[in-house]
Amino acid sequence: MNTLNVDIKKGGYEAGNSLIHNIRFSIASGKILGMIGSNGAGKSTTIKGMMGLLPFMEGRSDIENGVSYSYIPERPVYYDELTLWEHIEFVGSVENIPQATYKQRGEHLLEKYRLIEHAHRFPSTFSKGMQQKGMIVLALLTKPELLVIDEPFIGLDPNATKWMLQSLEEERARGAGVLMCTHVLDTAQRICDEFVVINQGTMLASGTLEEVLRECGAEGSSLYDCIPDEEKEKN
Repeated sequence: MNTLNVDIKKGGYEAGNSLIHNIRFSIASGKILGMIGSNGAGKSTTIKGMMGLLPFMEGRSDIENGVSYSYIPERPVYYDELTLWEHIEFVGSVENIPQATYKQRGEHLLEKYRLIEHAHRFPSTFSKGMQQKGMIVLALLTKPELLVIDEPFIGLDPNATKWMLQSLEEERARGAGVLMCTHVLDTAQRICDEFVVINQGTMLASGTLEEVLRECGAEGSSLYDCIPDEEKEKN
């Protein structure tokens, strides 16, 4: 079953100035899809479009009926007046998770990401890496069927990166669909089942690693060779 189907004809931050065009892909249950591209290629704009956060978009982004989802943005977002644990309580309440359940899940995730001693602090006092780990905890708390992550490894130290990769494998094994937008191409190549390559606001290639490499003319190579050379494009 596909958890998400995306067909964006065009979109941007104002009508008449489209930044993304003709982007189509689906995310299946139990699969990790990696969205890759250079800076400014349109990856984050595509994610905003599929999440309904773009002011202007023509097309469709359909989450299957009843599918729950979590979104981890590139920049952590918190309520200034809430501690990390109060964020956990807030998410549990909004998502109608029984108190005993979200308390157990929250404590487990805080322990895993080494944040349990900081649970009653305000995230505004955290380092960038700690804020990112807190967002991961909140996203995983609900056990979503679709997980959308924009640049998950930014600010994470090696241990946190390892824990994040473990979490992604656990989510896939649980049957969740995952969309991961990342610049860490060697990691993406190792863990993702399929890929979407975005370049200059449009979809350059999509499919399995072998299919994407073939479409990019990089058979037998790596994802790095699917990213167009910006200097070549200027000439």
